[in-house]
Amino acid sequence: METRRDDRIHRLALALKRTDKLHLKEAARLLGVSEMTIRRDLSDTPAAVVLLGGYIVSDPKTHPGHYFVSDQHGHNALKKQRLAQAAAGLIQANDTVFFDCGSTLPYLIDALPDALPFTAICCAMNTFLALKEKPACRVILSGGEFHPDNALFTPLAGHAILDDLCPTLALISAAGVDHRQGATCYNTNELAMKHHAMQRARQRVLVTDSSKYGNVLPARIAGLTQFDLLLSDAPPDGELGDWLAAQSIPLRLPPG
Repeated sequence: METRRDDRIHRLALALKRTDKLHLKEAARLLGVSEMTIRRDLSDTPAAVVLLGGYIVSDPKTHPGHYFVSDQHGHNALKKQRLAQAAAGLIQANDTVFFDCGSTLPYLIDALPDALPFTAICCAMNTFLALKEKPACRVILSGGEFHPDNALFTPLAGHAILDDLCPTLALISAAGVDHRQGATCYNTNELAMKHHAMQRARQRVLVTDSSKYGNVLPARIAGLTQFDLLLSDAPPDGELGDWLAAQSIPLRLPPG
């Protein structure tokens, strides 16, 4: 039997046959429900549509020609939302901030005040879509070859935008955090941009939700001591927690 959630997702899928994306606010008006209801619908179990950077788009697994790839976006949504709360106040007015690729950063961007003036440097489609909704934000998108697997742009020529900029913060996302192997991710094509941003930024912030603790992925970003701050939704325990405490690496968590 079709549930109300199934009906809402079906209606969203039909709407996406007429356009490539729907803003979350527009989708809520279309269905006559709250934005939080739609977020819950799409974070509950896999569906034909997904939420990416504040937009509803067709799931690329069922629409392989679509350039939005967001398999991980709905995973651990509550943890990512709590992580976004931990970032409150981290970005100050007139900061220049590098936003990495990955499924966690759009949650953080959505939580930023609309009136906050800052400059954002990004290299991925999902972070760009979230940043452009912030009216006081100046967005700089690093272009180049597009990689649909992680919605990332990589520079083709020798010169990169980050050569000319010194970000206040570099927000670097990771899919694995291990005290021996450091911060890791799935795709090697992300490494050059992450490393470049870490070299140029005054403060390097590792952004990862607690589900990533203890994971080791194929591409190594950096050792954990190369970061100035770990931003997450919950503190690590066990060996990782003991090691981080011994290294005196600051941990920023949500209030309460």
